[in-house]
Amino acid sequence: MESIEYLWKDRKRHLGLPLSFTKYRLSEDRLFCEVGFLNIKSDEVLLYRVRDLQLNIGLCQRIFGVGTVCVISSDKSIPHLELKNVKHPREVKELIHRHVEEAKDKRRMRTTELVGTESGDDYHETADLDDEELD
Repeated sequence: MESIEYLWKDRKRHLGLPLSFTKYRLSEDRLFCEVGFLNIKSDEVLLYRVRDLQLNIGLCQRIFGVGTVCVISSDKSIPHLELKNVKHPREVKELIHRHVEEAKDKRRMRTTELVGTESGDDYHETADLDDEELD
């Protein structure tokens, strides 16, 4: 079995310490969230499906040097994934952003927003096709 090489790993932190059973991991093409001790729930989001990233850092989080990165995706099972209380949240957000763009480039995916929608939440993902694929 092939093991996954992780580019980044962290845990959800309490008071700045990794004292939880929530683990976050980033690979070349997926973002993983694993929760639990005895019963483990593991979710993953394919990076090419990520539509938006948000960064939230509250006052208490600033004091302990952590923040929350919100990942909004077109994944039906996990449209909104929060990486809560991770260290160096700005760097984590930028790392995820770079790998999302790389994953979309590899798949030749482009995301376009619909103009004129009030909510701004309407997106279409399209793939660029080679001339050979069109025949």
